[in-house]
Amino acid sequence: MRFGIFYEHQLPRPWGPDDEHTLLKNALDQVELADSLGFDYVWAVEHHFLEEYSHSSAPEVFLAAASQRTSRIRLGHGIVQMPVGFNHPARTAERIATLDLVSDGRVEFGTGESSSEAELGGFGVERASKRAQWHEALDVATRLLVEEPFAGYDGEFVQMPPRNLVPKPHQRPHPPLWVACSRRETIHLAATKGIGALTFSFIEAAEAKAWVDDYYDTIVSEQCVPAGFAVNANLACVLPLMCHADEATAIERGIDGSHFFGYSLAHYYVFGHHRPGATNVWEEFQQNRERFGFSRKIAARTGQVLGAQLMEQGLGSLRGAVGTPEQIRQLVRTYEEAGVDQLIFVSQAGRNRHEDVCESLELFAREVMPEFRERAPTAEAAKADRLAPGIAAALGRRSPRRTVAPEYDFPATPAY
Repeated sequence: MRFGIFYEHQLPRPWGPDDEHTLLKNALDQVELADSLGFDYVWAVEHHFLEEYSHSSAPEVFLAAASQRTSRIRLGHGIVQMPVGFNHPARTAERIATLDLVSDGRVEFGTGESSSEAELGGFGVERASKRAQWHEALDVATRLLVEEPFAGYDGEFVQMPPRNLVPKPHQRPHPPLWVACSRRETIHLAATKGIGALTFSFIEAAEAKAWVDDYYDTIVSEQCVPAGFAVNANLACVLPLMCHADEATAIERGIDGSHFFGYSLAHYYVFGHHRPGATNVWEEFQQNRERFGFSRKIAARTGQVLGAQLMEQGLGSLRGAVGTPEQIRQLVRTYEEAGVDQLIFVSQAGRNRHEDVCESLELFAREVMPEFRERAPTAEAAKADRLAPGIAAALGRRSPRRTVAPEYDFPATPAY
């Protein structure tokens, strides 16, 4: 089991003039601390116009800053929005390669397509074609990273002549590929393309096991035709985290932030109506949380065995890894036994305090992390041996790198 931390850069209203500056500076301090504590990954989203829920519109800038304050933690895009209305694949590939170089090869290339109307409508991306745009842009971006020169592309959404992308990434053939997943069918899709599955939904370990089994069965089957030029066979799950020696204190410090994370996500993706610059999501959350499954009363019960949700009379409320080191240790073991490769923790959420987040990370790293990190290398080596034949066969099914005709050139100034 490996461990990561996750950033939406949440900022509930009301906002002070320096709040966004403080938010990003605190997050960088937390990443630097996580690096020193032995956390394996930091993941930063790309979102646009999602007030309060996510002020993380330029993760490549944040991760570049983090790269210069850390030495070992992996720097994950969780994710780059790939439809061409958001990012041209050549610009995406250039940013990925440059970040990989300045970080000495620590980039994880997470990809996705977005589903919020705030973003799709804001950038004029058609909902009906966004999956096809992701697929095509991913193919273009990976070819740009590996082909020397890039042989050009004539697709439905991307038309580009031959060019040689510079710089090339530090990791060859390219940084590990991932895709954001919220449903089981998307995890299956990730496996058919030989890329890591970032499950940004709070699922129980028992449910995760079924997802894991299908994912790895598919990776080694003939269904797997890699989207990139290497296979990244990994599955990661997200959970809220607030660790404290006293369970009631952990709940007091972390449960409202965890619930706001879930509620504000649903505001933009499920049930909300939003007036830009006017809607107060935090205020709505305070008024409506019980109606949408974020009951503080249920989640704040002490002395329980932790799960993604705690249940009461058939009703569930988000809890996750909010509790004592021993409670969290038992919870993490269930995900390890299910075969999950990485747990990604959400701590910077709602109005959770910077000082509490740091204290929680330190306690988790001291009291919970060691036994799992000790077992990780052996488990990873065994997994690599088990998957090697299937991965080799999958890469043999991938269409090869393309070449450019030797006589191809272009003039410095075209003749009109």
